[in-house]
Amino acid sequence: MIVQKTAPPDQQPSAFAFSSENQEKAKAIIARYPDGRQASAIMPLFDLAQRQHDGWLPTAAMDYIANMLGVPRMRAYEVATFYSMYNLAPIGKYLVRVCTTTPCELRGSNEVVAACREALGIDFNQTTSDGMFTFREVECLGACVNAPVVWIGDDYYEDVDADAMRKIVADLRAGTTPLPGSQKGRQTSAPINGLTTLKEQSV
Repeated sequence: MIVQKTAPPDQQPSAFAFSSENQEKAKAIIARYPDGRQASAIMPLFDLAQRQHDGWLPTAAMDYIANMLGVPRMRAYEVATFYSMYNLAPIGKYLVRVCTTTPCELRGSNEVVAACREALGIDFNQTTSDGMFTFREVECLGACVNAPVVWIGDDYYEDVDADAMRKIVADLRAGTTPLPGSQKGRQTSAPINGLTTLKEQSV
């Protein structure tokens, strides 16, 4: 299990509230759930709060959402600390998450991790001095067939090797968004060497 550290008190804001735009989004999210089940909206509301607050979820936001949903604060903390998708401390502009679970490791994630360490000059759970990159190890991202997988922002980069990882970092540093998906030109999850059956169109 990969454990995140919570931001210390001096980095925590004293209060949190949704912006007027996000308040409307929050109402729409809560309305998706039947009466008595509004507490189930906690995860998408956490995501909304995290996006509003520079990519991380402060304790004040957890408290705010717990009060909004009428659930104990401890239940909110349990959810936020269980899922690695919630960042409990400030992060860089780009959060680079490399999957190191068995399928990715068998396909070369160790080389991808080494390339990240080289290109970024940091190790897991560290942020570059310019605040651009935070580097993190994650467990299964659910795209094993296209391993190794790297998750940055809302995008998956698949079939990543060391050279592709270095290029992704260089592009982000240059202000360019690399094309997500397979870094080897694979079509979705099709065989990486091309079709082996159904090569001819039926008449």
